[in-house]
Amino acid sequence: MVDSLSAAQARRVLLAAQGFGRGTASAASPAATRQLNLLFDRIRLLQLDSVNVFERSHYQPVFARLGHYDKAALDALTFRTPTPRNPGRYVEYWAHEAALIPLGSWPLWRWKMKSLRERDAERYEWVRDNQPMLQWLRDELAATGPVTAREIEHDANRRTGPWWGWSDVKQGLEMLFRWGDVVTAGRTRFERTYALTEHVIPLELREREVSRADAHRALVAESARALGVGTASDLADYFRLKNVDVRPAIAELVDAGELVPVTVRGWNQPAWLHRDARIPRRIEHVALLSPFDPVVWDRKRAERMFGFHYRIEIYTPEPQRQFGYYSLPVLVDDALVGRIDLKTDRQAGVLRVQSAWHEEGLDELASSTGALAERIVPTLREIAHWQGMSEISITGRGTLSPAIETELQR
Repeated sequence: MVDSLSAAQARRVLLAAQGFGRGTASAASPAATRQLNLLFDRIRLLQLDSVNVFERSHYQPVFARLGHYDKAALDALTFRTPTPRNPGRYVEYWAHEAALIPLGSWPLWRWKMKSLRERDAERYEWVRDNQPMLQWLRDELAATGPVTAREIEHDANRRTGPWWGWSDVKQGLEMLFRWGDVVTAGRTRFERTYALTEHVIPLELREREVSRADAHRALVAESARALGVGTASDLADYFRLKNVDVRPAIAELVDAGELVPVTVRGWNQPAWLHRDARIPRRIEHVALLSPFDPVVWDRKRAERMFGFHYRIEIYTPEPQRQFGYYSLPVLVDDALVGRIDLKTDRQAGVLRVQSAWHEEGLDELASSTGALAERIVPTLREIAHWQGMSEISITGRGTLSPAIETELQR
């Protein structure tokens, strides 16, 4: 059994576990539903986010790994209206952040739903003061079936208050969603449809009892499989679990032989390798990663594994931004070699490269902007095609932009 890994091996283990290096599909032969489901089985969740300047966050990790695919096919798998008889394969919950997860793992989150119900009643005055509203929403959903928040007729359904301008109706629905009383029954143009749990989740899953300890052991096993190798904090962060619950789960999984303790050179913490993890000799892959991609969403892990200091600058005032509003890490083989700020100008039909930067201090590839551009530009062209854009425009800002512009003109 492996008992130590180099830092480079650990990076390749992570990328292989996440589905990189397996080849990508083209527009002529896009990835099909089977490949989408297999990828979901591998990474176990897709984080949701409303930012749409380039593309919504849950679409990007799929393209980064599989290449060209039809977003409508992913929507059909994840956002259609489910029923107990035909519930589909995926559901939403607060796993990591708001995320799509396999329907079968929904019972693993019952402990969190119960904990949030108890904690929210103590923490939020709104919850204590609005019990009648919460019950009215339950009764309304029982009578109407799945609806969006704006479709509910109530005097309190007005945007007001401190929570993102939510109405009391929207706030109440989100609380019920946190507690598992309500689930998402699909989305239309990214707007949630809400339904009572019994209208969507099959009875067998609603009745399945999973203890907190058993749920954490299962979730840590999923984290380890999805990451390949990681520290305790890495395994905890994947599903935003607490270390106090994760450490006993790790010990049990080691005893069961599912996790193998390893030393990773350059890491100052113990690590564990999943028994099914591959250790590839090389990874050959080029991709632009979402800020919410599992490879980089833990910024400290990205810095430890790739030497890549990354912060999203959406909330940074424009004069203070270093790299751009929606800067995407650039993966070339097993290194993060730069970052590109993309915008999909749908009205003009242009993919705008608003800035492009290469990282300094890496190997000879990363020190050559021309060599990087040669690897990156075909991926940019595939992205533009996937987005339905007929043109790529370079603004010229950033150390990598001139080389990309030159390569695009060839």
